[in-house]
Amino acid sequence: MALFITFLLGVANFVLHRAVVDSGHPLLDSMPSHFLVLGGRAALLVEFVLLLGALLLVAQGNAIWAWSYAAYTTANGLAAWLILTRRV
Repeated sequence: MALFITFLLGVANFVLHRAVVDSGHPLLDSMPSHFLVLGGRAALLVEFVLLLGALLLVAQGNAIWAWSYAAYTTANGLAAWLILTRRV
C-alpha cells in the first residue's frame, strides 16, 4: 500500500511541476537556464529520479521513505500553490 501511495504522490509531483513550468510566472525567468532545459523536461528527469529512488526504498520495506516523500510532496504542493496563485 505504501508503494502505491508513493507512486500516486509522484504523479502529483509531476503534475505540480508541469503546472508551475507552464504558468509563465516571472520567478521562472530568474532561474538558471539549466533548470529549464528542453522546456522543463530536464527538471522532470530529476523529479523522476527522486520518485524512482523513493519507490525502490519503499519497496525494500523502509516505510520512513514513504513518509519522507509525502513531506516532500507537501512542500512541493505548497510551493506550487504559492507560485500558481501569484503569492510570490
